[in-house]
Amino acid sequence: MATLKDVARLAGVSVKTVSNVVNGCSFVKPDNRARVEAALETTGYRPNLGARNLRRGRTGFIALVLPEVAIPYFAELTGLVIAAAQEHEWNVLIEQTFGTLSGERSAVASLGPHLVDAAVLSPEALQAEDFRLSVPAVLLGEHAVNVPISRVGIDNVAAATTAVRHLISLGRTRIAAIGAHPHRGTAALRLEGYRAALTEAALPFDSALVVPALNYHRADGAAAMRALLDLRNPPDAVFCFNDLLAVGAMRTAAERFVRVPHDLAVVGFDNNDESAYTSPSLTTVAPDKSAIARAAVDLLSRRAGAPELRCDDVQTPFSLQVRESTVVR
Repeated sequence: MATLKDVARLAGVSVKTVSNVVNGCSFVKPDNRARVEAALETTGYRPNLGARNLRRGRTGFIALVLPEVAIPYFAELTGLVIAAAQEHEWNVLIEQTFGTLSGERSAVASLGPHLVDAAVLSPEALQAEDFRLSVPAVLLGEHAVNVPISRVGIDNVAAATTAVRHLISLGRTRIAAIGAHPHRGTAALRLEGYRAALTEAALPFDSALVVPALNYHRADGAAAMRALLDLRNPPDAVFCFNDLLAVGAMRTAAERFVRVPHDLAVVGFDNNDESAYTSPSLTTVAPDKSAIARAAVDLLSRRAGAPELRCDDVQTPFSLQVRESTVVR
């Protein structure tokens, strides 16, 4: 493998100059930089990241702890976190917990400074006493637990209210909700936003129209929709707490010959890539996932260098992507 000395010899400059170019220093003369970059390309030099991180007193890794990588929202977010981490010369270790208390406790217990410099966590079951972390961390989403850790997410209450207001504006009056869950903090907030929109429009809250979902998969949405369509007075709209639930709900509607959006308007949450390609395409709440990833990694970068910094709550934007599942084109 080529060394800094090999590159310096070929470029006709000092080893220090090559090091400055490799490390992105801005004060290298343009002609020297051009010769070094050409020599780097010719020799195929690659920096020894392990040695560099050892000198810096860091591992070069951060952890990303998620419930399920197969869920499209988390899959897309993972790619964005990896891209943001690369800008800080971090690699990403991914841990999947399936949202269980034991899985999340195990993941947190494994996060030591010997393994990672920091961690991005998306917990569902952890309680305040479980957050005994030995590395800087950032939480994704809103959580009921009160812990001194920075958080990044959207306003779930406002987002859910926006989604249900949209359905009400279309003249829908019997609006169901799929996705209530006893342990998901975001589910409670989305249910709060759902109820707020109903109250605002003077529409009654009917507990029969709120269907829980143990998991947030397509099958759960399909099963919930079957229960709703079996009601004596079924809904004319449904707000689903993620896009997979909405896709499952629309599948059941098609099987029952319930037309979307004519008979049933459907709104999802997350704006996964799949939502634009369902038939009909899915109206959905769209968090700015890129902004979430960037904010989380930027917070980690600051806290990794100065762990005594105060904790911040960063609220990122969202929008409602209106598509064919609510509006006839």
